[in-house]
Amino acid sequence: MNEMLTWLFDADPAIRWQVLRDLTDAPATEVAAERARVAQTGSGKRLLDLQGDGHWAGGACFPGPDWRPPQPVLGDPDGQPWTATLPTLRLLRDLGIDPGDPAVRTAINGVREHCRWEYAGEPFFEGEVEPCINGGAVAVGAYFGQNIDGIVTRLLGEQLDDGGWNCEAENGSTRSSFHSTICVLEGLLEYERAAGTTPVRDARQVGQEYLLTRSLFRRASTGQVADPAWLQYSFPVQWHYDVLRGLDYFRSVGGTPDPRLSEAARQVRAKQQPDGRWLLENTHPGLVHFELEDGDGNPSRWNTLRALRVLRWHDDARD
Repeated sequence: MNEMLTWLFDADPAIRWQVLRDLTDAPATEVAAERARVAQTGSGKRLLDLQGDGHWAGGACFPGPDWRPPQPVLGDPDGQPWTATLPTLRLLRDLGIDPGDPAVRTAINGVREHCRWEYAGEPFFEGEVEPCINGGAVAVGAYFGQNIDGIVTRLLGEQLDDGGWNCEAENGSTRSSFHSTICVLEGLLEYERAAGTTPVRDARQVGQEYLLTRSLFRRASTGQVADPAWLQYSFPVQWHYDVLRGLDYFRSVGGTPDPRLSEAARQVRAKQQPDGRWLLENTHPGLVHFELEDGDGNPSRWNTLRALRVLRWHDDARD
């Protein structure tokens, strides 16, 4: 483990501070000092510096019509671009950037004042219509201390009978989506921590049952693996679901792991390489601001960190 920790520490401060918190139980002062560096150097600082006029890439969910990617183009230009405001704020949250940092507050104030959704020009922190998008807006809004009560109220009213959410509900779908549900659950958990409301907790727990009854990756009807891609782990996850993302959500909830998580934990453990690391897999195509790691098939510090902390929580809590 010492060799593994050395490898993980030889990385961006966004990884280092989470390794300190989640894998070494370092003192809170040491964790906070390393976390403070995320906004000052490395990936966090690079992302903050790319904001302009209250947006990233000139748009909310998608780049604005006048935005052009820098040269050379990074990522697959034929995929969904990941350079606009929502995916960038999601990544900043994943990095664990300090919401209280002055540069971060300035960036978020810019989003609140200037960024509008493509759907109908709604202010960013008032949300739009798709639950997966609104779940992301709630997650980043709550994390960065913004008022997103209206979006939460909308999401609570859109929960489907099977317990989850689906962006296709407005088109008549009555079955939930793993992708939409995990986005909403992450948002509601972040909001619940900030506001502590009972209706949100109740809705979140019902949504968790949607995933748990399916062992995080199986069809309720047949028990078959719902999508083989969910057994491949990417970072950033964007709006996509996979088993590692699902388990990391339940780790964030905390407490004693539900027995129905055991199969998913075995799936994660089975992906560990002989050298103890996990690979980057199934990167979602699309333009990016910059590459965080070396590409699919190579060892991934982000996936290794997330897998180790998930398994540590799952195994320790059950001992």
